[in-house]
Formats: sequence, C-alpha cells, structure tokens
Amino acid sequence: MNVITKSLVLNNGREITIETGKLAKQADGSVVVRMGNTMILAAVVSSPEAKDGIDFLPLSVDYQEKFASAGRIPGGFLKREGRLSDHEILVCRLVDRAIRPLFPSDYHSDTQIMIQLISHDDEVIPDTLAALAASSALAVSDIPFLEPISEVRVARVEGEYVVNPTPSQLENSDIDIILAATKDNILMVEGEMNEVSESEMLEAMKVGHEEIKKHCAIQEEFAKDLNIEKRTYSHERDNEALAQEIKEKLYAPAYEVTKEQNANKKLRTEKFNAIKEEYIASFSEEEQEELDYELINKYYNKVKKEAVRNFVLDERVRLDGRQLEQVRPIWSEVSYLPSAHGSAVFTRGETQSLSTVTLGTKLDEKMIDGATISGNERFMLHYNFPGFSTGEVRPNRGPGRREVGHGNLAYRALKKVLPEKNPYTIRIVSDILESNGSSSMATVCAGTLALMDAGIQISAPVTGIAMGLISDFETGKYAVLSDILGDEDHLGDMDFKVTGTAKGITACQMDIKVDGLSYEVLTQALEQARDGRLHILNEILKTIEAPSEELKAHAPRIFEMQIDKEFIGAVIGPGGKVIQEMQKESGTTITIEEVGEYGVVNVFGPDKDSLDMAINRIKGITARPEVGEVYDAKVKSIVPYGAFVEFLPGKEGLLHISEIKWERLENMDGVLEEGEVIKVKLTGIDKRSGKAKLSRKVLLSRPPKNENPA
Repeated sequence: MNVITKSLVLNNGREITIETGKLAKQADGSVVVRMGNTMILAAVVSSPEAKDGIDFLPLSVDYQEKFASAGRIPGGFLKREGRLSDHEILVCRLVDRAIRPLFPSDYHSDTQIMIQLISHDDEVIPDTLAALAASSALAVSDIPFLEPISEVRVARVEGEYVVNPTPSQLENSDIDIILAATKDNILMVEGEMNEVSESEMLEAMKVGHEEIKKHCAIQEEFAKDLNIEKRTYSHERDNEALAQEIKEKLYAPAYEVTKEQNANKKLRTEKFNAIKEEYIASFSEEEQEELDYELINKYYNKVKKEAVRNFVLDERVRLDGRQLEQVRPIWSEVSYLPSAHGSAVFTRGETQSLSTVTLGTKLDEKMIDGATISGNERFMLHYNFPGFSTGEVRPNRGPGRREVGHGNLAYRALKKVLPEKNPYTIRIVSDILESNGSSSMATVCAGTLALMDAGIQISAPVTGIAMGLISDFETGKYAVLSDILGDEDHLGDMDFKVTGTAKGITACQMDIKVDGLSYEVLTQALEQARDGRLHILNEILKTIEAPSEELKAHAPRIFEMQIDKEFIGAVIGPGGKVIQEMQKESGTTITIEEVGEYGVVNVFGPDKDSLDMAINRIKGITARPEVGEVYDAKVKSIVPYGAFVEFLPGKEGLLHISEIKWERLENMDGVLEEGEVIKVKLTGIDKRSGKAKLSRKVLLSRPPKNENPA
C-alpha cells in the first residue's frame, strides 16, 4: 500500500494534511483531507468514453455530511441519511462552480465527484475543505484537469483577517467569504458582510488567494510524486472547413443584428435564428439532408458570441442599446396582495419578482437537524423559478440546486438588516414571474420592499445588482457591464452579484470564467456596482421611503415579555392546563422558553383585544403581591369566619369577617356570594406563614361614632 501524506500550515497556525493511497482505491482518484479531527473523503470517477451526442461536461458534485462523523443518529422514521439538505446543496454548488471551469472544454465524459464528511471536529468548519479535497482527488487521478484549485474561508475578526476560522471566531467576524482560485486566478467568491466597503472586501480576497497558492503547490507535488499521466480522449467532432465557412458567411450578419441594439429579447433571438435558417435554406433539399446540423449549431453559436463580444468592445454599447453602466428601467409596487402580511412587485427590464412576507410564531421556526448543524431558524427566504418566467415548458419538480443557491444569496443579503429584537418568525417567498438577467438581485430588491411594507423595522434597505465582463486581454480591451442580461451572462467572462445598503456591502457572489482577471478590473466592477446599487436604491425609495410604522390590520401581533423563572410553572399549569385554557379563551398562541434566569413569553394573537386578554392573564399570574395595592378579588368560598378570595391569578387569601365591614358582623349570611368580585387591599403579609392579610373595610367610609349626651 503506497500511502502518501503531505501537510501545510495556514496563516493562523492550523495544519491541513492530505492523504492518498489508503481509502477508496478503485476510484480514479481519492484523498482524505484532515484539519484537526475533521476528515473529508473525496473520490472522483469519470467514464472512459463520452456518450454519443453529448457536447458538454456531464459533471455531478455531491457533498454529504455523515451523521456518524459527529456521533449522531439521523432523525426521522428511516434513521438514515436521506436527500441532501439545503446546507449540503450549497456546499455542492461551492465546489461545482470552482471545479467545472477547469475541465477541458472538449471533455464530455460522465464525471462524478463524491465528497463525504467522515469525521467532524466542532472547532473546524468542514465546507471550506471540500473543494481542496475534490481538486486533490482530481490531481492524483488520470482525469483531464487543467490545474489544481482550492477554497478557503476568510473572516475578519477584530480587524485581523483569519483563514479558515473557528466557529467562535466566525461569530465575531464582520466579513465571511469563501474564495476559490488557482495559483494565478480567482475563480469564485461568495459570502456575507456587515456593510463593509469595496476595498475591505478586496483585501479579504487577496489574503485568501495567498493561502490558496500553498494548497495548489502541494497538489502539484502529489501529481509529480505519483508520476500522474492524464488520459487521452477525443470527444468532439470538428470540421475546420465548415467552421471557416460559417465564420466568413455569418459573422457579418450577426454583427449587424447586434448593431440594431434591440431591447426585446424575443425579437432579438428571432433575428439571430433567422441568420442560421437563411444559411441552411441556401442549400438545396438534397444538400440539406447531408448537412451536419450539430456542427452548424456549434460553430454558429461561437460566431454569434464573437460578434456580440466584439461589438461591445468596439462600440462600448450593449446588446439592448444601453451604455455599459446603465441600469434597465425599474418600477415597483407594494401592498399588491391584500391578504399578505407584506408584498411587493419589483420589475427591472425583463426581470420581475413578486415577493411576500409572512409573519409567524416561534412554533413556525424552521427546525435544522444536520450532522454538524442543528437548531432553529427564525428567518427564511424561498426562491421559486417556474418555467413560464423564461417562456419555457418545464415540469415543476420542486426547488433545484439553482433555486436553493439563489435564495441563499438573497437570504444572506437581507438577514443583515433585520431588527435584533424581532419576535416574529419571518418567511419571504420570491416568485420569479419574468427572467432575463439576475432574478436573485430582483429578489433582494423585492424582499426589501415587502419587508418594509409588512412593517418590519429593518435597519436599512438593501438592493443588489449583477455585474458582467467582456474582455480581450490580448488587446487589453475590456468592458464592465452593469445589470447584465441573460445573454450577457452566457457570453461574458464574469457574473458578479453584489448586494448592500447605502453604507456598504452585505453579500456577494462571483463566478469568473476567464484567466488573468486583475484586481484593477475587480475594483472597477465593485465601484460600478456601488453606483448601480445606489441608483436602484433611489428608485425603490420612490415607492416606499421607510418601513411602515404599523403592521397590516390583518397581520398577527406578537408581544414578548420576561417573567421570573419561578413563574414558568405557574403560567403553564399542571399538565399545561393553565396555558391551554388561556389560549382557548383568548384565541392566542403562547410559547414560553427558559433563557438564563428568566422565562421569555411570546403571545401571538390575531388582534389587539385577544392579545391584551392573554397578556393581562399572564401578568396576573406572574405579578408579586405588593402591600398597599388594591386588587379586584373573586370570592372563591365562604366560611363562618370570612371568605377566601382570589386577588391575583393563583393567589388566594382569607378576608376575615372582621375586615369586611366596619360594622360588627355576627355571621356571613347574606354578606357575600361565591363568584362575586370585590375590591380588597393587601394590608400585609405574615412573615412566618407568608399568608396575605386582606381588608375590604379600609376601602369603605368609616361610619361616625355614636355619641351619647351626658
């Protein structure tokens, strides 16, 4: 068994080791990456040949956290790992977006990367090791792969940048980004931050890239030590003569269609398609039967892409006629849905989001039960992308990885501005009704509007914009594009989404498809993005300037109060009798949890009256009797020497016969009735027994004394 192990040390002194040759040896490549007691196994397999008719890379990346790695048994009926959680899907996307661009463009074999967390250390966050493991497994395999990559998390803790921080360090950070790169180029960035500046974000990227260079070097050492030779393959058919003919005949017409600067996506597509159809129609019927339509489509798409890119670089104008930094027309509306707790429509060009806000109780929190993550989530954002939004027929199979990823980006952008003291569980749903460029950023804008419409007191409105890039580094020409179209995303070199407030950035997601992107270009993109974000912010503030001061009339109300810990049992009652009775009588939902030395009570009611009824009952139960206070007391029972009265919920005392009236009473006949409510004053509390001393007569006028004349 030829086991090779190598190690490297991060800037915070923590060590990472990579081992190959021990586990999963029938895979094309496998490694175990270890940091502390966290261990990740990555195995890659690629089919020897590509399937017929495939002109892309069928790559699947799966990341799964085994419950045994953390010494846990899965919940649910089956008690085994099931479909990937949203967290695991997001890690899959982080790896996929970094790895995919590094396969040769002409490699089309089915390829699978399986990454498993097999041991977990509470002080090591495993997601940032997944891409290093995947790339290392490719490095020790014969699968064609252009060059090694890695990912690191960079956090800023008390002003210092830390690579792959501990969970406690991450909690205290104001920047949290995951960066993927080769030794020379940044590939992907994703993260969240507390309204930081563009320069601070760039500095974090530079720190992370320096660490990644070490990761790439150690993978190159592995390949050298193992004397890895990559497999040969031939997955694409080519016809140089046909490629040249299509370029000569179709480039100029495609350039002319681009010059029309047509803002209508459908019409623009029809005109581009007409060029290819006219070319095919130029052949006789017999010749058309012999045409290689697969290659014609392939070469024409390349020609069309080249024509559009050259036009933008030459003319500094966009496909739809906009200037490079120009944002498409925007309109928005709030309170569009009368029955929602908050709603908004945000439309930018041909992209539209209808977003809703729903307010719920603690009982509506999302329960998270993962191998390494558990707890409850009080803020949720769900993103839906139906087929009709792009004019397609597509079955609705539930949210895919793309929907999960786009929703997560908007979630990270908006959670930074939610109020710290928020008693509600908040759910935002963004339904994309039209899409032609950056529906996730439309979700951020619509989500902000819906939150403000709902009366959630966010600290600042958040907007987002997607930036693109078209570059030709051989000539030195490049164009940074604001608010990109779907076509510009497809044919461009970068998709950089940035969200933030007027003060700074709250979240970002960047995918770079070209080598050699300088920090100078990134700086320009960030500055241009800031201008675009502020423009969009000014537009949505025309619709609603600030969060509504009041909740909607039909929105539920929540009141949060603290009670002494000793009263929790009294509010709940034996077997939950008291709290259930209160909920039934008032129509509210009441939750209690123990937090430190207190009990935190949340009362969730459909209207103010029901809320007040429940609150008053709880206050009565938890109130401490105060000497000198006057109470409304209910007569519970009558005895020969007085009456037992309940002057606070659950608190009774004896009202002695001598304290009922100033006049002397011989007996209790006809004096009081059970169920009668009378006012009493707490005159004292017996120090030995703790019993309440009550009096009614002190609240009555004292009759004058009878004076007998001498």
